[in-house]
Amino acid sequence: MKIANIDLGERPVLLAPMEDVTDASFRLMCREQGAAMVYTEFVSAEALVRNIASTTRKLEINDRERPVAIQIYGREPEAMVEAAKIVERARPDILDINFGCPVKKVASKGAGAGMLRDIPKMLDITRRVVDSVSIPVTVKTRLGWDCTQKIITDLGPRLQDCGIKALTVHGRTRSQMYTGEADWTLIGELRQNPYMEIPIIGNGDITTPEQAARAFETYGVDGIMVGRASFGAPWIFHDIRSYLDTGSYTPLSLQEKFAMLRRQIRESVDRIDEVRGILHIRRHLAATPLFKGIPDFRQTRIALLRASRLDELEEILRDIETRFFSMPRQENEGNIQL
Repeated sequence: MKIANIDLGERPVLLAPMEDVTDASFRLMCREQGAAMVYTEFVSAEALVRNIASTTRKLEINDRERPVAIQIYGREPEAMVEAAKIVERARPDILDINFGCPVKKVASKGAGAGMLRDIPKMLDITRRVVDSVSIPVTVKTRLGWDCTQKIITDLGPRLQDCGIKALTVHGRTRSQMYTGEADWTLIGELRQNPYMEIPIIGNGDITTPEQAARAFETYGVDGIMVGRASFGAPWIFHDIRSYLDTGSYTPLSLQEKFAMLRRQIRESVDRIDEVRGILHIRRHLAATPLFKGIPDFRQTRIALLRASRLDELEEILRDIETRFFSMPRQENEGNIQL
């Protein structure tokens, strides 16, 4: 699959853009595990234009991540165009426009998935952003606003006509948020439309290698995007990539997975500071599949998510390894260090 001249290989698996999740460290880990391309956290166009420091920091990318896309969102064409120009100077491989975020603080203001209620404005923004930069522009959106307005099969060709180079579709409406099951039927219909020449990337409920393979086989998409299933589990890209390439996969060892979790913690702290870095990483600690299904784990999980220092976290992780996984460790091996 190619986006413009960027070759992502056959049946690529991409890391979805996610706020407070896809920081530079996590993106690099996912690339190392087999993600064909990664996306930044989504960036507010208005905040970028106002030069808000916390927003401009999201534009920082590492050459080892490439190919990498920076995603922007907003509701005003002028701000989106200006933000696109700022993003281009950060030298991403791709600029992605977010027309899919369903959260109230974004969609209720007419940005993200809120743009699905104003298609003329969505198309105007897309066209103007494409015309304002020289790098490839892509779009991520949803099936429609609600179950009565699943418009993606009509919208896709119109977005293509605006000049975008790829389209990612999450198989839910905005009203669904993240509830229920993702419906890939219309994504498949869009891909089968002979008018569509750009790559179609499917997103939603890809949590296992088998589901990834089935998405390609059943719906004919050019690529797939993995989001929430990567929380605390960057190795999902290793498993999916292996399965797509060979028809089977060997999961990484528990030691390797714990090492990745420690690396996430350490690099989050290195990037921010000890207190805020640990707060940032809690979403991954809460969601990692490493701890799912462990009996009588509730109190340990509470302690894990309340820890505020690196030494506390290391002590809890060591306890989890020895008590639940029978993994005695050598002194200083794999410690979280600041």
